[in-house]
Amino acid sequence: MIKYECEPCGYIYDPAVGDPDAGIDPETAFEDIPDDWTCPICGLGKDVFVPVED
Repeated sequence: MIKYECEPCGYIYDPAVGDPDAGIDPETAFEDIPDDWTCPICGLGKDVFVPVED
């Protein structure tokens, strides 16, 4: 699965890990995260995330 980076703060969403603190289970694709999810570091929305290559 593709990882996504929050451009403003650099947080990387890794689907293999998910975001357990926000109730996002491991193996959850970025596209399957609810639209109201926000970056756990800076609080911005999904629209500021861009795909990154490993």
